[in-house]
Amino acid sequence: MNIIQYENYQEKPTLRSAPFPYLTYPCSIPHDFTHVPTHWHDELELVYIKKGSGIVSVDFSALKVSAGDMVFICPGQLHSICQMQQNFMEYENIIFPLSLLSSRQTDSSWETYIAPIDQRRRRLPSCLHPDMPSYPAIAACIDQIDQIRQTFPDGFELFIKGKLFELFFLLHHYGLVTSPSPTDPDCRRSHEKSLEKSRQILKYVEQHYQESLTIEKLASAVGFSQSHFMKFFKNTFGISFTAYLNDYRLTMASRLLLASEDSILTVAAECGFENLSYFNRRFKERFGMTPSAFRRQTIL
Repeated sequence: MNIIQYENYQEKPTLRSAPFPYLTYPCSIPHDFTHVPTHWHDELELVYIKKGSGIVSVDFSALKVSAGDMVFICPGQLHSICQMQQNFMEYENIIFPLSLLSSRQTDSSWETYIAPIDQRRRRLPSCLHPDMPSYPAIAACIDQIDQIRQTFPDGFELFIKGKLFELFFLLHHYGLVTSPSPTDPDCRRSHEKSLEKSRQILKYVEQHYQESLTIEKLASAVGFSQSHFMKFFKNTFGISFTAYLNDYRLTMASRLLLASEDSILTVAAECGFENLSYFNRRFKERFGMTPSAFRRQTIL
């Protein structure tokens, strides 16, 4: 799966409308793409490293991962994936809504063990390593789901749900489902507030990147002064807002180049670039080729 398919899914998941919303994608860095930018969604995501090594960031905490590691990303958590130095990394990306395991009637298994995770009151381990005692049984659940998905026999949905229930049993059994640390509640509240502001910013960019989006507009939308917004964004995301916005718009432009036959000028304008020469220059810096060459090479 290439970066266009991956990012389209990540920003606008279609899981709730899928017949059976348990989706998996094999990905490779840097073969498919060099990085997956910071984003969030309401589904649970599991990044299962198959080969190599890389970096997965969860709520801005960078995790160095390697073959066998499993990263759990709870609903609403900000996360990104990137290449570590010149290393390659192959991984399986698994995404599903926790509501897949809910019941129409009051159900203690949902209310007690799974709903708190869905509602961000409890968390899963950021990373499960092969040397942990819980690893063999938990990894076996995912491996067995992968195996049955190769043939999709009648009733495969029941098998997958059963294994997911077993997975959550094991996570609880081994004490891997935890509450936020009780230490320093003021610091925790400040951290949660920062994450919520980050989610608001990312959502606003997603909804308004095609417009003339200024720092003044976005700062006002999230309740910051311009100076505080610029400082917050740089400290949180590690780059300036202008650099982030340009990168986001270029990613969206790359999608349009493949999904439509619109002219380069039209694509640039639809992604918020008012100057064609500026767009061409930035696009080449980002993808190593002109928009026209990118469209031709990818189609071929």
